[in-house]
Amino acid sequence: MSLAIMIVAAVLVASWSWEKAHRRTHAVSGGLHPEITLPHEAAFELHHNALSLCSMKARFCLAELGIPYVGHHVHLIETGSYETLSRAFLRVNPAGTVPVLVHEGHPVYESHEQIRYAAAHAPEGHPGLLPIDPEARAEVERWVDATGIVGDPIEDMEHGVGNVIPPLTVPLFAAMIDDIAVSRILEGLLFHIDRRRPVVFLALKAFGLHGLPRMTPAMKLIARARREMAVHLDELEALLAARGGRWIMGERFTLADVGWCAIFERLRQACWIDLYLGDGKRPQCAAYWDRLRARPSYHAAIALHGHPSIERGMQRLAEAKASDDRLRVALDGTG
Repeated sequence: MSLAIMIVAAVLVASWSWEKAHRRTHAVSGGLHPEITLPHEAAFELHHNALSLCSMKARFCLAELGIPYVGHHVHLIETGSYETLSRAFLRVNPAGTVPVLVHEGHPVYESHEQIRYAAAHAPEGHPGLLPIDPEARAEVERWVDATGIVGDPIEDMEHGVGNVIPPLTVPLFAAMIDDIAVSRILEGLLFHIDRRRPVVFLALKAFGLHGLPRMTPAMKLIARARREMAVHLDELEALLAARGGRWIMGERFTLADVGWCAIFERLRQACWIDLYLGDGKRPQCAAYWDRLRARPSYHAAIALHGHPSIERGMQRLAEAKASDDRLRVALDGTG
């Protein structure tokens, strides 16, 4: 029996080693990579995911600019499987992340660089999303960085509002992971470039949505992110009031607004909107969010890219907070 077990173990290790050799992952630098040429069928293509915050931002930007593209939906574990770790996708992005913008076969990595790149390639006749004035442009560039997920959001939550989003998404992940088999999550332990993520998902699977209050480290991160988000929204509220315009830069819609649209959409999905904007709180931000949702690009790039797993997760999370006072108080920090 022991010999049989040893043989099986050796076969499993050999199989994993062989597969790992064919699924090499490594970090990639942001921006255009002209030295890489990928198979493509259109001038612009986008490898994206319905849930991914950065994918929402990239789609919204392309829609605003009127840039036609061929889309390739790539599953994350939250929407069904680790397709981002497949051999095929790792040839597109060895880091195993979405979105990836591809222009004439050359990949552009990192969403904050992708929207800058797209803005520089706006079709003739479409308004640019970056101001020409150097001072105004520099301010928009700062917002692009602030609304992106840059570096390690857990270690550097103070970088900007984008880095606050991952912890605030944890309750939605906990609601969605109920549909995902443990065997699929384990694939991440074997091949993911950042093994902390599958470890977190396994913990969420084990504790369940109603068990979140018992996950002390996660709850501390969520509480910290909840406070940081309030600070960022207070700053946005003051800015919108001071400028008196429809958008962050006044009357002109820019990449700064593209980034904030994705932020507000995630707050909606993860059941935080009422906490921050309900009961008349932050009326400038609430009106700004209404204006963002009214844009045709929101409908084309976000509303039309829903996913059943997201809808089920949102419903479970809302119902859980309504029926479980302990969970609601732990998440919202309110009695």
